[in-house]
Amino acid sequence: MTPPASSTDRRTGDHTVNIAGQLTAVAVRTPDKPAVIWTAGRQASGQTCYAHLTFRELEQETDRYAHGLGAAGITRGTRTILFVPPGRDFFALVFALFKIGAVPVMVDPGIGRQQMRRCLAAVQGEAFIGVPLAHLFRTLYPGSFSSVRVAVTVGRRWGWGGLRLENVRADPWTPYEAAPTRETDAAAILFTSGSTGPAKGVLYEHGMFDAQVRYLRSHFGYSPTEVDLPTFPLFALFDAALGMTAVIPDMDFTRPGSVVPRSIIEPIRDHSVTHMFGSPALLDRVSRYGEAHGTSLPTLKRVMSAGAPVPPTVLERMHTLLGPDAEVHTPYGATEALPVASIGSREILGETAAKTAHGAGTCVGRPMEGLDLRIIRIDDDAIAEWSDDLELATGEIGEITVTGAVVTREYHDNPDATALAKIAHGAATRHRMGDVGYLDESGRLWFCGRKTHRVVTATGTLFTVPCEAIFNQHPQVCRSALVGVGEPGRHRPVLCVQLESRPAGGDNTKLKNELLQIAGTGPLTRDITTLLFHPGFPVDARHNSKIDREKLAVWAAGQV
Repeated sequence: MTPPASSTDRRTGDHTVNIAGQLTAVAVRTPDKPAVIWTAGRQASGQTCYAHLTFRELEQETDRYAHGLGAAGITRGTRTILFVPPGRDFFALVFALFKIGAVPVMVDPGIGRQQMRRCLAAVQGEAFIGVPLAHLFRTLYPGSFSSVRVAVTVGRRWGWGGLRLENVRADPWTPYEAAPTRETDAAAILFTSGSTGPAKGVLYEHGMFDAQVRYLRSHFGYSPTEVDLPTFPLFALFDAALGMTAVIPDMDFTRPGSVVPRSIIEPIRDHSVTHMFGSPALLDRVSRYGEAHGTSLPTLKRVMSAGAPVPPTVLERMHTLLGPDAEVHTPYGATEALPVASIGSREILGETAAKTAHGAGTCVGRPMEGLDLRIIRIDDDAIAEWSDDLELATGEIGEITVTGAVVTREYHDNPDATALAKIAHGAATRHRMGDVGYLDESGRLWFCGRKTHRVVTATGTLFTVPCEAIFNQHPQVCRSALVGVGEPGRHRPVLCVQLESRPAGGDNTKLKNELLQIAGTGPLTRDITTLLFHPGFPVDARHNSKIDREKLAVWAAGQV
């Protein structure tokens, strides 16, 4: 008999939930449906070959791995660093660790060697599962991984010892009963992107993953009949829990902004993909290519994009590729709380984009049902407990805060960061998003940028997103970024501009004058009198979409 994904212990009254139970239930309902499809080479003709696991096979793989990893010493609560690319082994290993009740630890390799080393040293992982290159990294910094007592290599093992994954799963299949974890038990440690400060380990609980799956079903209409193309590894894990087929594209997941468009378009067509996730940078590349080549993707009915605001021009181009009933959803959230709000491209293009162009900020939609979202006055210090006088009125810009089932309670072993980001609100934990914005009269949330990126001058505060949108309307501007040079309170506002292409002759004087004239005519931008052209903005490692304003500010200070 298949155990339910969640239940209540009659003896203790504790509610138990293990996210791996979702996969088990799907394997019973649709055992022969493909769970994971991946590229397995090309024929001489150039046609792509694919391999796959059914849900029954994936479930059995997770059982084998759970038995083998348990025998190797990975048990309930074991913090397990995981460096495995998306595909068959990634899915099976993550759900095997969930079944055991172990705690997978995942960080983006793109954040850089030193920050990755710092993050993982702080976690004090007890097990390490990774490809050979990951183990080579581990051996180069033995002091950062001295707590590791179980090492498993996915692939060929060299001189670092430990087990090989093929030996871990060598025994014949027998079912594995998932650990009876509670809603509040640790499920995973997922690191933030590090795009606005040091990456932090966010402690996820089994109940939070379960709530996220429920939101994806109820709000976005995900169904087991769908086929997904996930271009962000962590989002791919939801497919198995939802009963959706995941088609893994042949791409470098650490560089979505450099994706080869054909590697996305081809599997969508080959497998009649109905849903895909892509960062704004990835959608920009795919939509530019698709528009130029007359590409049509009629099977796609839903596209989701997150990580940074999606420019309306990208949404418009994406719609040229999609069918008449398809829509692009742009959910708002963070590693610490996801999803928080969402809006569809039709509402954006039909209404809110025009307001964005005039400095209203970016509308990210209405809060998810069951979440309590409130705007509080801007404060850079910790706030220990909630007080009603923190809350701002409708239309006032402040810090976005939220509490609810998908909101994490703390950072792993980082009390200082937890104190700055969390507010005790009765029995709940309210997360400070670190973003600024406001609620309009209809209850929609408008995003105005990061709190730490606001430019505080002697005469007032400038918020990045509303100001930049005004300049982004110029046809020669690819994007802009407002940064403050000098001390807060005495910031000099500097607008950095990345162009679509270099002007003929390389002379930007005329364009600069046009942009400064735009600045001088609006109340939001009239204090901006310094403008610099930048050849290509630095961006975050995860989505290649968030502008690294900290680096830009340092660069701008050197220029002015």
